[in-house]
This record gives sequence, C-alpha cells and structure tokens, in this order.
Amino acid sequence: MNEVIEELCRRSGGVVTRRQALQRVPRWVLDDAVRAGRLRRVLPGVYVAAGLIGEARSGMSPIQLLGPQPRRRAVLAHADGRVAFSHTTALDLWGLRQQPTAEVLHLTVPIGVGIRSQAGLTVHHRPAFTVGPPQVVVRDEAPVTRLERSLVESWPLLPAADRPAPLIRAVNDRRTNAVRISATLNELPRLTDRAALRTLLAKLAAGCRSQLEIWGHEHVFVGAGRPDFQRQYPVRLGGRTIYLDVYAERERIDFELDGAASHGSPAQREVDLRRDALLATVGIQVVRFAHRRLVHEPQQVRREILTILHRRRGYG
Repeated sequence: MNEVIEELCRRSGGVVTRRQALQRVPRWVLDDAVRAGRLRRVLPGVYVAAGLIGEARSGMSPIQLLGPQPRRRAVLAHADGRVAFSHTTALDLWGLRQQPTAEVLHLTVPIGVGIRSQAGLTVHHRPAFTVGPPQVVVRDEAPVTRLERSLVESWPLLPAADRPAPLIRAVNDRRTNAVRISATLNELPRLTDRAALRTLLAKLAAGCRSQLEIWGHEHVFVGAGRPDFQRQYPVRLGGRTIYLDVYAERERIDFELDGAASHGSPAQREVDLRRDALLATVGIQVVRFAHRRLVHEPQQVRREILTILHRRRGYG
C-alpha cells in the first residue's frame, strides 16, 4: 500500500475517509489500494485497512465484519460529528454490558440529518436532539447518550432475562439512581414494556441491589407477620460503612442473601465471617440464606424468618 495511506491508517486506527486520503495522494493511488483489496469501503466515503475485516459471511455487509472499535471509528468518520451512540451500543461504552459483535450499532441523530439505517446500523432520529451536553457526553473518545437515557432506551431491545442487570449495576455503582431513571422513563411514554421497568425501578428505590434481592423482595420477605424491612441499610463500624441486605431494625437482625457465585469461595467466606463478627459487637445478628434455598425453598425460608423474628422479639 502507498506509504502515505499506510501512515493515515496507523494514525486513525485503520479507518480512512476518502476526503482525508485525497488531501494527501492522487485519486488513482486511493482507487488502486481499493482495487488491490488493501483498503475496503465499509460506508460511503469511508475505508478501512483490509486486515480489520473479518471473515466474509453470507448476507453480512462489510461494516458488520468489523470489530466493535473499528466499526465505531468508521461510523464516526462517516457521520462527521452528527451522531451519538445510543441504546445498547451506549451501554457498552458506559461499561454496563458488552455488546456482541454481531449486534447492530445504535445511533441517535437530530431530525433532518441525512444518515439512514442499513445493515449493521440502526439510526434513531430524535426531535430536539443535540450532539453535545447535556444530552451527550464523551466516553472512550466517542459521543454517547447520557446514562439514564441509554438505560431506558435499551430496555425493550434486550432479552427479558438480561434487562435488569445494567440498571442494577449502574445503581449499585452509584452512577445514577432510581429517581433519575424514572424521570427519564417519564419522557418516553410509548416505551415498550415500560410497566415492567417501572416495577424494577420501584424495587431499586426500595433498596434491592441484586437479582437475588429482587427475588426475595417478591417471594420471601413479604406477607403477614413481617416487619417493614429496610434494604441496603447503612451501618457505620470500624471506620467504614457496611450495607445490610435486609434489615429488621426493631429485632436487630440482618438477613443476608448470598449469591450463587459470590459467596462460594473460602476467601469470601472468611470475609463474611469477619463482617458478621463485627456486626455482633453492636448487637446485630446476621442470618444468611444461600441462593439455592431462597430460590428452591422459599416457603421454608419464610417460616424460618418468622420463627427467628419471633424468638428475637422474645429476648428483647
């Protein structure tokens, strides 16, 4: 390949626009590189180094054969500052869900911008949209819709089982909260399955911080005879704050919901024991329920909770 074009590719991660190339080399040099297969056109006026193109597959366009980063670079080069990544593509850039290579990229543009959906790209035209603050921020050198909007717009695009995880993670990381996400949901009254999202946000607002806690909220820590449990209740001890999964304040009992993956190792068990002992110094009893029992024996667990609460009250 021509040395000048090679240098352009190195500087731009393998993505070159026709305009950039023709500022440096004659037209025939660029056309020769394309004819020889050293550059591949993936979008109008946008080329990538052939080494970035994956194995050809039936029915897939060249843009679909690129990895996530080269594909994003190519889109940005084509859009020339007129788009922001959104929906499930934005979740990837926010670090909340890795987008599979085969999944389409989602872009949001202002009304009137002449960029259209095609194989591998879905373009959303939004009224009153501006590719800049406060609607858009920059992450990993790419414009992306703000966090709450990305979470809400992704909801109907994900499989039902995968929908809660990005929201739970975003709230757990204290990057947003249920109130701010709910305010964004109010801006999208036609969102598909918005009732289910509203239900999840109510559980997050109540303090649930994992799929297991949501299960407990719905199936275990409910019903007659149970106190008004507090979820993710903060206790300041030893210079740090400990958050209690499900706390009965009057009885001073912390019910911990141990996930299937996060509490199985000896090292994690040691951490749990030290934490439980520290809580015992201020009179808080810790009762742990394993993932298996919560999911497969909810009725028995409910009975045990009532018994523990009753006995604790008797000692008070």
